[in-house]
Amino acid sequence: MRTLKFLGIGLVISLASVNAQKGVDSGTRYGKGEDSVRCVQNLSLYSEDFKNKNYAEAYNSWLVVINECPQAHINLYIDGPRLVKTKMEKATAAEKEEYYQLLMRVYDLRMQYFGNDRRKPAPAIKGDKAIDMLEFKRSEPAVVKEAYGLLNESVDGVGNASQPIVLISFMNIATQLYQENAIDASTYIGHYTKVTDMTDARLKDSNISESVRKALEQVKNASEDWFSKTDAANCENLENIFTPQLEENKLNLEWLKRVNTLLARKLCEDSELLYKTAEYQHNIEPSSGSAYGLARMNLKSANYETALTYFNQAVELSDDNEQKGQFLNQIATIQLAQGNYPQARTYALRAIEVKPDWGAPYIVIGQAYAAAAGNIGENEFEHKAVYWAAVDKLMRAKSVDASVADRANELIRSYSAQFPPIDEIFFQGHKEGDSFTVGGWINERTTIRKN
Repeated sequence: MRTLKFLGIGLVISLASVNAQKGVDSGTRYGKGEDSVRCVQNLSLYSEDFKNKNYAEAYNSWLVVINECPQAHINLYIDGPRLVKTKMEKATAAEKEEYYQLLMRVYDLRMQYFGNDRRKPAPAIKGDKAIDMLEFKRSEPAVVKEAYGLLNESVDGVGNASQPIVLISFMNIATQLYQENAIDASTYIGHYTKVTDMTDARLKDSNISESVRKALEQVKNASEDWFSKTDAANCENLENIFTPQLEENKLNLEWLKRVNTLLARKLCEDSELLYKTAEYQHNIEPSSGSAYGLARMNLKSANYETALTYFNQAVELSDDNEQKGQFLNQIATIQLAQGNYPQARTYALRAIEVKPDWGAPYIVIGQAYAAAAGNIGENEFEHKAVYWAAVDKLMRAKSVDASVADRANELIRSYSAQFPPIDEIFFQGHKEGDSFTVGGWINERTTIRKN
């Protein structure tokens, strides 16, 4: 078949005009005269070989066409990246650089000659180019910066129809550049808002395929995760971004969830936006985030019982042990402040159960013991003995969590001064180092120490 094509085209060559001119020079699709025949011949050969997956043979004919008559057919640029990447797989380091430059040229030529194509206009081609730039040269800062610019232009140009891979690549590289101080917080926040707005809008389209829907959800989840872990996602910035959007989204459950989760994750406890999104969300669908927001709102207004109700809902609705531990410890702290010392210990122990390497709940227990000392036991010695148990908890706090050591040591110094003196220990028939059971609701064994 291939031989017959050569013979057929050969007959045409003999009839070609002596005024041959390549398409790249004449600005025509195939060129003129003999060069036009050469272009058509190689276009046909490349197409046949590519169709049969003979990529090595297709490459040479394809290269002739793209160099001599680049306007011949759009398929040159649809197939081109695969042909070049196939060559790169077995190339030397020097050859890979040459092929990389050719790959970039393929995208540039496509934009030059077919940038107005309705199916994939120039902004979409920029996105594809940027993705390949990052695939092969992610370690080069200049390339990363250029790819970021192309992705930004692509997302702006294509809008809500942007491919998920372009959106996630854009948000990923924007996060990297923000962390490297290459773009400022305002710019980065703008990118985050743009990407999440686009994914939200696209996800509302009931006509998208299930695969596209899953890809968009991955974009959304990854973008939120990356954004929330940066210092750009502080409470002030979050309020500035989302407060103007609140009223138009008060019935938009997905929007409310996203904003509320971001605020809760950053513990924006005094945020009016947190309270409002929580209230609107809770009216539609109760969640851990919405319950937390309402708990904080009521706590701020000194509605303690209501706050505790919502905190308990937040615990029950959360599947994140980090957040659950925070909620439980806040309940313990409220119980401590209200003088409900046994309840303070109960919730602090629950916080330790889900977050065992955290010292704060142990401090709450130590404070609860010390605050209850006057009501434990039948005499002054037994009252003071409670401080041994309190210090035990504080020692435990700093042993599991060095970040609370300063606060623990401060309380240890204070409580140790309340230990029974050595003569009182002897008078009660004990000696230093013996075990002692603290009574009442505490009911714990400790070690006798002098002050």
